[in-house]
Amino acid sequence: MRAAYGDLVPNGRYPMVVLYVGLPPDEVDVNVHPAKAELRFRDAQEIRSLIIGALREALGNAGHRATSSLSQVALGHMMRPGEPHRPYLPRSLLPMSGLSAEYGFSDRSQTSLPPLAPTADARTREEEVSATSYPLGAARAQVHDMFIIAETEDSVVIVDQHAAHERLVYERLKSSYANGGIARQILLIPEVVELDAEAADRLGAASADLEQLGLVLEPFGRAAVVIREVPALLGQGDLKNLLRDLADELAEGEGGLVVAERLDHVLATMACYGSVRAGRRLNAQEMNALLRDMERTPFTGQCNHGRPTYVELKLADIEKLFQRR
Repeated sequence: MRAAYGDLVPNGRYPMVVLYVGLPPDEVDVNVHPAKAELRFRDAQEIRSLIIGALREALGNAGHRATSSLSQVALGHMMRPGEPHRPYLPRSLLPMSGLSAEYGFSDRSQTSLPPLAPTADARTREEEVSATSYPLGAARAQVHDMFIIAETEDSVVIVDQHAAHERLVYERLKSSYANGGIARQILLIPEVVELDAEAADRLGAASADLEQLGLVLEPFGRAAVVIREVPALLGQGDLKNLLRDLADELAEGEGGLVVAERLDHVLATMACYGSVRAGRRLNAQEMNALLRDMERTPFTGQCNHGRPTYVELKLADIEKLFQRR
């Protein structure tokens, strides 16, 4: 019986995939080489499919693992003296009493209102507590308008909001493309983007392929294009820089099917401009929704460029920093 599976094992900073392939004896010819330095499979294509499937499964199962070595590096650099930073704490994550004047809330008088639905309030507290049981936990704060701090039952998770959402958009674009096409939205006012003549020509030549990806554009003069529709997932992103980057991507392709040949690169470029940017302030609901989407989506442990989207610091390791262990 043919079978194959893979496992991701630690190997310094970069883990490796170990494959295990099981085959019946008659599937393998070990007498191809006198010194047994080579062997031959009866059905090489089937073995190739088994290996690809095992690789895909192993990488998919490891898609949410943070790089443990990065966590250790982060812990090694923590607690160094420096300027304190005030995190942004959404009001929905803060108690309404006992707030420190350091955060600027003590001078804002709050009118006490009778609770209208105490049972709903109790449910909210229970939901916040239970959220820590999720793999990426419950959002507790946002710092530098860039990183989400989340709490699990035994760790603290730091999420790069732009990298994480970029991966989510990329996976959704890929899924939509594979399942009938990417939904588009018409721009109320078409946007004209000026480019150099060669870039405009490349985009014009690839317009039919780009339309299949939800981006509808047409030439506008000698060195410009006009955008009429965009993928719904991108919204009103930075369309000018998106087109410039897409033109660069197309320049690296060869032949008439440059978009098809570089599909992953093109979709990754589009996802970058459709994601939540660093510097955007998120409320508690948005942060928790991002965490839950990461848990449901494969490969969100890394962004489209291979960088980690989050780092998990175990509570036991943090306690060691304070000599509590």
